[in-house]
Amino acid sequence: MPQFMDVHHGMKGITADQLKEAHKADLAIESQENVHFTRAWADPESGEVFCLSEAPSAEAVQRVHERAGHKADEIHPVPLTV
Repeated sequence: MPQFMDVHHGMKGITADQLKEAHKADLAIESQENVHFTRAWADPESGEVFCLSEAPSAEAVQRVHERAGHKADEIHPVPLTV
């Protein structure tokens, strides 16, 4: 299944607990879109959050994020990994 890296801007000051809760919200509904979020990272200083997922499409990733309450600002395909 294709992988995607999405980026959320404007989350300056996000805490580890807030990141964990946002990730849990995605995990709770991801199966409804056949998406699996594998990892999330955050930089509280810049306010950027990054999520890596496996999904049938970028649109499926966005639908999960929107329904979980944190729409992604960018979604990039990850065609190669090592």
